[in-house]
Amino acid sequence: MSLHLTPLTDPADGPHSRRLAWLASDADAVPAGTAFLRLFTDPGREHLAELTVQVHPAERRRYVGSRLLDAAVAAARDDARRSVVAQAEAGSPGDRFLAARGFRKVLTLRFSRLSLASVDTAALTEIVERPHPGYRLASWHGTVPDDLAETFADSRRAMDDMPMDDADHGTVTWDVDRVRAAAKAVEQRGDQLHTVVAVDTSTGSIAGFTELVIPGDGTGDGQHYGTGVLPEHRGHGLGRWMKAESIRHARGRCPDLGGLLTDTADGNTHMRRINDGFGYTPTHTTHQHQLDL
Repeated sequence: MSLHLTPLTDPADGPHSRRLAWLASDADAVPAGTAFLRLFTDPGREHLAELTVQVHPAERRRYVGSRLLDAAVAAARDDARRSVVAQAEAGSPGDRFLAARGFRKVLTLRFSRLSLASVDTAALTEIVERPHPGYRLASWHGTVPDDLAETFADSRRAMDDMPMDDADHGTVTWDVDRVRAAAKAVEQRGDQLHTVVAVDTSTGSIAGFTELVIPGDGTGDGQHYGTGVLPEHRGHGLGRWMKAESIRHARGRCPDLGGLLTDTADGNTHMRRINDGFGYTPTHTTHQHQLDL
């Protein structure tokens, strides 16, 4: 097969990364596949690149994916990257392709869904209203209120030691500008961000948080983003408490919402137990692969 790779100009550059792209086409200029390489630019992540390769099913086993991957890996090396990560559904052609091309599996992610029609609202209310001495719940829509902005940014370090097996995600540094920019990005695409936090009543600082993004029209499925509790506040059931309030809020505010989606690292047994207890059911599994350059 005669194959031509065309580098593309990608408008998806952002404040924390830039992206390269390639289009593979045959001798008749018919598209056969694409590759995107995200190059992270934040301090602590400048050694990382994230790869996405897609090949039309009819063109598989004709070296389209290999040519695209070779171009992307060469670009990552030229940019002094040390690791390239890619994700594929477990057992899929992409999963097997990455393994055959020298990538090693470093993380298993388990995806699950909670049907809101089956939620026991009374049970959620009981969990939410159960006292947690020394803590209170707070929540907001969209951007964090000014009086909680600093402590909310500080609480993001709760994700730093999240079980991620052998995956290299670098170090993400959060500040007030970054948390506000993240909320703004959700708003600009038309979705709704709802955040629930547990506040340490002795200091007024945030001990943990959970975030949920809901489609702007309130239909379809919402997506859980991060849930984390700072190490010094663990062992008090705050994760379950916050998530119960997040689910209850979604159920009451968006009656047409179908369900809530989440993904959890296979090694994060604590969060998996919380999700199982609420009735989340597995949908599929993906593998994250990593190539060390």
